Amino acid sequence: MKILVINAGSSSLKYQLIDMEGEKVLAKGLCERIGIDGHLKHSPLVEGKPVFDENISLPTHSEAIAAVIDKLTSKEYGVVASMSEINAVGHRVVHGGEEFSSSVLIDDEVIKGIENCTPFAPLHNPANITGIEACKKVMGGVPQVAVFDTAFHQTIPGKAFMYALPYEFYENDKIRRYGFHGTSHRYVSSRAAEMLGKPIESLKLVSCHMGNGSSVCAIDGGKSVDTSMGFTPLVGLPMGTRCGQMDMGAVQFLMNKYGYSIDEMLNILNKKSGVLGISGVSSDFRDLDEAASKGNERAALALDVFHYWVAKTVGGYVAAMNGVDAIIFTAGIGENSKGTRAAICEYFGYLGCTVDPEQNSKRGEDLFISTPDSKVKLLVIPTNEELVIARDTKDIVTAK
Repeated sequence: MKILVINAGSSSLKYQLIDMEGEKVLAKGLCERIGIDGHLKHSPLVEGKPVFDENISLPTHSEAIAAVIDKLTSKEYGVVASMSEINAVGHRVVHGGEEFSSSVLIDDEVIKGIENCTPFAPLHNPANITGIEACKKVMGGVPQVAVFDTAFHQTIPGKAFMYALPYEFYENDKIRRYGFHGTSHRYVSSRAAEMLGKPIESLKLVSCHMGNGSSVCAIDGGKSVDTSMGFTPLVGLPMGTRCGQMDMGAVQFLMNKYGYSIDEMLNILNKKSGVLGISGVSSDFRDLDEAASKGNERAALALDVFHYWVAKTVGGYVAAMNGVDAIIFTAGIGENSKGTRAAICEYFGYLGCTVDPEQNSKRGEDLFISTPDSKVKLLVIPTNEELVIARDTKDIVTAK
């Protein structure tokens, strides 16, 4: 079975074609500047096939999907003989609200449900629906599956997802903690269980997904029981450009003093804050490391704030689960920044774990970075959200 995995943004579309026999990626690519002018980079992962990397006209997502199919099936760049070899499509959908607690086969009712969740993710869900509709238009009756970022966190108990607001805001408006990066947290926790050689049902894990957007998740027995992002991805850890946890009274103070509208304030909190706001240098942690090494105190402070918040959140989740077997680092920063991992792990002496510097200097592979005598294991696991989407799609399509 060959499955096309789609991650549609407002003006972009990422994809992978995966052969589920051996779970091998046959091709991957990115359509950019959809609705502006258009660019496609298509990379066949088959020997002898060249990369296609050119500007092409992409007025809508339908043309983008058509361009992807054209390249996947073309004689020069293709990896399948015809579209009939693509058995199903799996879509990343950002927000499923309380309506979707697992991946589902897409039909008209599911599309309506995704539309109903649009107020929770106004920038993402419409783009995800556009990708679904574009595939339907171009690929006809090929089965499609929706895999939700929020679904993994639907096991979080009320004591962890409720905000201390008047209850009617939850009852009437579903204001609560939803959490994100669920597909990533789900993948790395499952892989951690394999690496530890234990059933996931017996494990208490903390997963640290650290990239431009970052979140920490407490996973007890394979189920999410708490996570740092909330109703939106704005809260929790300080991130690349997002503020993280914030006193709303301070927000009101700034709005009153400077006359900001709510949209202007949210733009500051989402796009001008985080480590970029503190450092004044960059939202890229590589730039911050370089600036801090040259004596930039604000860059060093930004890194310290991030490390502190990750460590503090992990500690809270250890308490929430009454223990922890392993702590996992994943995503762009978690997988690649040995300095960030080492700095965060300095806070974990009370857990009886220490970092092995030689192991921690490696990257790009599944790793134990703790010393052999560490009571709590420290793991680095490159995330693979596309594979989770493909696996769910296969399971649902073959079960129908």
